[in-house]
Amino acid sequence: MNPLRDFNKALDFLEEGLEHEIDYGQLAALALCGEQDFRRTFSYLAGMSVAEYIRLRRLSLAALELQTGSSRVLDLAIKYGYGSADAFSRAFQAVHGVSPSQARSSKMALKVFPRLSFRLTLKGATPMKVRIVEKPSFQIVGLKKKVSLVHQGVNPEIAEMWESLTPEDISRLKEASDVEPQGLISATIHLSDGYEEGSPLEHYIGAATAKKSLGDYAVLSVKACSWSVFESVGPFPDTLQEIWGRIYSEWFPSAPFEQASGPSLLWNEHKDTSSPTFRSEIWIPVRAR
Repeated sequence: MNPLRDFNKALDFLEEGLEHEIDYGQLAALALCGEQDFRRTFSYLAGMSVAEYIRLRRLSLAALELQTGSSRVLDLAIKYGYGSADAFSRAFQAVHGVSPSQARSSKMALKVFPRLSFRLTLKGATPMKVRIVEKPSFQIVGLKKKVSLVHQGVNPEIAEMWESLTPEDISRLKEASDVEPQGLISATIHLSDGYEEGSPLEHYIGAATAKKSLGDYAVLSVKACSWSVFESVGPFPDTLQEIWGRIYSEWFPSAPFEQASGPSLLWNEHKDTSSPTFRSEIWIPVRAR
């Protein structure tokens, strides 16, 4: 099994089909994974969603055709999947900063996005600490809010959620915590297929419990399943975000598991995020391939 080779096969297939409707199922099959796993892994490897990559590649090829050929704007719009010349022109200007007609007449330098190719880079044999945990069904009770995905740095919306917790909230939720992971935790559910910056998430801060409800707190029911639990120790949030990336770029491609449906969980050992040895655990639901 060679995960990077398989992903590059999928990229070759994608590149050959940029003038047609993209079959995401076929891309996933070539990468030897499920469609959701393909989208998620691609996002962590490339730093953008598959849809965003396709958009940038199509507009890059269109820019080259404008400067080297005589294709009409409408023909290029249809060729690269836009419903009208106006829609194509708006998308083109958003990426290149000029209209298609200006790009043709001025021969100016445009932002051409090259095709991707994934390669293995060794940065020292850094082990990952992971264990597999079997858990029966349970509930997460606590605060709930729709937030946006942030890949780097502190997520201000989530930080605001933590700041809104009152001493009474913290006490009640800690008392309700009666199953692992113990104490206050975060739970996140992706609300879209894309994993680009700003994509919507449903975020919970609360406690894992066998109780069905707790007063007027939001409740998230979690089905029985297996969980891969990854340890993160180091400066927050950089170390934690690095571990998130390695889970999808290194662990999942080589492990006999794929991500199952359900929320990802985050447990922090304490509140002092300034500690250079800040310890967290990332819980991801998994199933055997």
